[in-house]
Amino acid sequence: MTIPRLYSAEPLRHAAACVLGEDNYRYLKTVLRLKPGDEVIVFDGYGYEFEARIDRFGASFVHVTLGAQMPQVKKKIRISLAQAIPKAGKMDSIVKIAAELGTDDIIPFTALRSVSRIEGDRAESKVARWQKIVQEAARCSRSSGVTKILQVLSFDAMLSCAASGALKLIFWEEENQTRIRDVLTDPQYSTVTDIFIIVGPEGGLSRDEVQQAGRNGFISVTLGRQILKVETAAAAILSIIQYEKGIFSQSAGEGGT
Repeated sequence: MTIPRLYSAEPLRHAAACVLGEDNYRYLKTVLRLKPGDEVIVFDGYGYEFEARIDRFGASFVHVTLGAQMPQVKKKIRISLAQAIPKAGKMDSIVKIAAELGTDDIIPFTALRSVSRIEGDRAESKVARWQKIVQEAARCSRSSGVTKILQVLSFDAMLSCAASGALKLIFWEEENQTRIRDVLTDPQYSTVTDIFIIVGPEGGLSRDEVQQAGRNGFISVTLGRQILKVETAAAAILSIIQYEKGIFSQSAGEGGT
């Protein structure tokens, strides 16, 4: 059986043991039927991952002792995805796939043409849900880091989240000159390791929004003639970036501490 891999909310860098909460308790005891002495792998989302062994089960927790630290894999690039809130439950799927594809930060935002608008307590509840989804995605995809979900922001506030040295891309269906590959293979961006991308809602981004982003250093790009659904667009974009610059361009032996 594959050794179970579990997320710890506690930082593990200087720890010799840790306590896993109720979700992991149910998974290990009820689903996998593990016992004290069984082996697990524990990671904390900050790049620290350890071989571990179950000590005991409490009433709703699991106490484990940490063993050898597993090698840290150095990521080639950092990706931030600013995603306009789509309709219904589409965001759940978007954040799950984005996390599996190695996105570091996801910034939900409200665009001019956003149909769904989330505010107040409902927004906090949604962000908490999405954070749980990306934690599970990290566990399943064997990522040592956990994608961070920011609070739901306005378009203006979202633009300010992009680091000054990042390669900033905004995807717009009316763009007909610059393709994403043109930018990713441009020698002037060959050393860029921080990429910030904006994906609009079902109705697309307005010309004013794209122009505003341009004034903030964003390059308007296209995926080509094919128009993708909002829940497909982010996955396609992230896959292209990872193929050209990131995890899919690494050889099997690449990486390290």
